[in-house]
Amino acid sequence: AAGASHESLHWGYGQNDGPAQWARLNPKFALCAEGREQSPIDLSNAKPVDHARGVLDYRATSLKIIRQEHAVEVTDNGHTIQINYDEGSVLKLGTKTYALKQYHFHAPSEHTVDGQSFPMEMHLVHQSAAGELAVLGVLIKTGAHNPAFAPVWAHLPRKSGEKVHLEHVRINVDDLLPARDHGFRYRGSLTTPPCSEGVTWIVAAQPIELSAEQIAAFTAIFNGNNRPVQPLGKRLITIDRISEH
Repeated sequence: AAGASHESLHWGYGQNDGPAQWARLNPKFALCAEGREQSPIDLSNAKPVDHARGVLDYRATSLKIIRQEHAVEVTDNGHTIQINYDEGSVLKLGTKTYALKQYHFHAPSEHTVDGQSFPMEMHLVHQSAAGELAVLGVLIKTGAHNPAFAPVWAHLPRKSGEKVHLEHVRINVDDLLPARDHGFRYRGSLTTPPCSEGVTWIVAAQPIELSAEQIAAFTAIFNGNNRPVQPLGKRLITIDRISEH
């Protein structure tokens, strides 16, 4: 999850400032090398569970990229394209509720499934009232044109720091997601500096499709903004059923 954490401290995806160098760039990034529950990972050998189902409450009346009364920014933060959100939509895991804060993209995907990478990955970042993070990852494969992404794709920022306000666009985030059936769940970290751990990850088992042209529009701006998979260690990957209510 890219987010806005430590944007003022330089890091990137190149040879001299990329993932292999993050921990050396600043002491605050030490977990990028020393952490034992890092993300992303390869999603394989998952175990089914029946407890603490994930519940996504993405209500069309309250969650959109743009509300008429409150403009939300679509921004190039130097590491990805990020869309920030107003209040209203949540991810519920057991007794905890996480509010959706923003979503952003990586190309190629950060998570892999049985070693397979995907052209892109979307991360929807949620935060609880206590500051805990939960990220819903959605893998993206090449396929049909996806009209749900068209309003933002038509106005992608083209340079670092650029912000675009879509004053009259309304988007239901529910339309961006796959049919919610199952998701891979594990305990991990931010995938960007400072690589903070304690992040709950759910990666949808079913990918969504973007057309080759839509993927190319993003990779013309960001290509290679992905962290390599990290060791799983002693962690378990579980498969949870995700419901809408």
